[in-house]
Amino acid sequence: MGGFLLIFLVLFPMAGAVAGYLTGRKNKSARDWLVLAVTVVELLGALLLLYFPGATLRLDGICGLGLTFQADGFRMVMALLTAAVWMMTTLPSRSYFAHARNRNRYYLFLLLALGATMGIFLSGDLYTTFIFFEMMSFASYVWVVQEETPEAISASRSYLTIGVLGGLVTLMGVFLLYHLAGTLQLDALRDACAAVENRRLLYAAGGCILFGFAAKAGMFPLHFWMPRSYTAAPAPATAILSAVLSKAGIFGVLIVSCDMFYRDADWGMLILMLGVVTMLLGAVLGLFSVNLKRMLACSSMSQIGFILVGVGMQGLLGAHNQLAVYGTVLHMINHSLIKLILFVIAGVIFTRVGSLDLNEIRGWGRGKPLVMFCFFMAAVGVGGIPLWSGYISKTLLHESIVEYIEILSAQGGAGLMRTVEWLFLIAGGMTLAYMTKLFVAVFLEKKPGSEKPAKELYMDKPTSVMLTVCGALLLVFGLFAHSTMDHIAEVSRSFLGGEALEHAVQYFSWTNLQGALISLAIGAVLYFGVVRLLLMKKDAQGVRIYVDRWPRWADLEKLVYRPLLNGLAFVGAFCSRTVASLADWIIALVNRLFYKKAPQSVEPKTNEQFGAYSDKPVHRGIVGETLAYELLLYGAGVVATLLYLLLQ
Repeated sequence: MGGFLLIFLVLFPMAGAVAGYLTGRKNKSARDWLVLAVTVVELLGALLLLYFPGATLRLDGICGLGLTFQADGFRMVMALLTAAVWMMTTLPSRSYFAHARNRNRYYLFLLLALGATMGIFLSGDLYTTFIFFEMMSFASYVWVVQEETPEAISASRSYLTIGVLGGLVTLMGVFLLYHLAGTLQLDALRDACAAVENRRLLYAAGGCILFGFAAKAGMFPLHFWMPRSYTAAPAPATAILSAVLSKAGIFGVLIVSCDMFYRDADWGMLILMLGVVTMLLGAVLGLFSVNLKRMLACSSMSQIGFILVGVGMQGLLGAHNQLAVYGTVLHMINHSLIKLILFVIAGVIFTRVGSLDLNEIRGWGRGKPLVMFCFFMAAVGVGGIPLWSGYISKTLLHESIVEYIEILSAQGGAGLMRTVEWLFLIAGGMTLAYMTKLFVAVFLEKKPGSEKPAKELYMDKPTSVMLTVCGALLLVFGLFAHSTMDHIAEVSRSFLGGEALEHAVQYFSWTNLQGALISLAIGAVLYFGVVRLLLMKKDAQGVRIYVDRWPRWADLEKLVYRPLLNGLAFVGAFCSRTVASLADWIIALVNRLFYKKAPQSVEPKTNEQFGAYSDKPVHRGIVGETLAYELLLYGAGVVATLLYLLLQ
């Protein structure tokens, strides 16, 4: 029964995707109910899986190496979280897409991505993880381009490019790891990697595998796609991208860090440093943003940085990694619930106002107590305010840093880690500052010239109930952490190689409260000293408005990544066209040598586009078009290869 449930959770949504698409061609209302029913059944299946801990399923011969599925504590938690988030985002999707085009396409790829994501979290080996990770990446690409606006198309190109490059590099790492360790089974990978003598090649394999997973998670310096993609995608899709798909990337990072480099201090320091930069950069970008979804996207990037700090601390602490393990798992759960609430509310605002600019939506939430309550619960949760769940996970992460400082102090030096601690607290303060900025703008300030808000049905009942339940959970988890969150972390720790806590953490002791209070003070200073004074100005009518003062030249995508990708595209196009030209001349030479007397012999055309049979003049977009064509060929090749392997 357990094995059947594993494959059911993966394949059932994919079958539902096809059924929903065919139904939608005839009856849109029936399609909407069918999609919701599929997500409800998927959630019930994930709940049923809790009764089959340790279930495994091996499908030999599939995709060459076979596919392996397994259920343990952490995998079941992530499967349940995935099913719940998908079901809850389906509820507001009906009203959000009420007047949208291409709803059938959206729901098709929504369910395909659900099945692929389940395959990731229930995978028993790294090869299975990779297969479903690529499926999820290509399925979720459609969400980014869904609106088909110029901004969405541009963002989707970045999303697809990083997905293709990340997938190819990760596959190289998987092949190298299999060569070195002789296995890709997650249960055996820790011991197999520990026995590898060539550590340099192992680090190379780990770096390649990390590349693809870290890109999906939004880790610096592979984060550039996240703010634009999250902003361009529809709000329900963005909620899934932030709440679940980023955790799929973290899942891969955990495999590399907790299996390949188990308790490796050097690797832990690398992840820690990348996590600190990601945490700070996301918070700074969020503080400067004036678009609601962009600010939430940057916030997601920052909170991923907090999680990565926990992953890095696990490697540094070694056998004393209990607090880091608990904090990592719980912040993943908290971030998913919080961003689900915030992005759904962003979607509600967008459907009513038609904009997400803070100056346009200013005061929209006045007189709307329900949505104000839900937003407030999420805001204080992500800010790490005591009594809410975010405080619990951030306290555990902070205390893991403090514990390592104490270990280093006994050895004679902890200057770097003290700096990391203060950067952690400052990032927490910036989180409070930009969330306060959002809450005040949307719910407390009054838009100049606006009338008293009229009572309106701005949210349907299913969405209201969902948001209320999620908001209440953040408070319940925070108040009763020992009986709720500690239990979740305890059943998940074996996957991360964590040790059991020797004693329960006193979350509300004065020692642990100090970190939250310091971040609270920093947040207050940043809000009143930076947001209100520097990030606002008076317009022509004398009204203070929010402004984005982030320097345009500091846009890393335009400054670094876009030229780099264009350079890679040019190199690829040059090589492909050179090879094509060489092939043309070889064919021409054969024709001249062996078919001289043949009538109407074919000769290659000679024009300014070397090797190209075209009369079109050269233009500046030719490289970009070539890249797009190569991407299509890549996708076709992947599909053909998978079909070939499946038939073997």
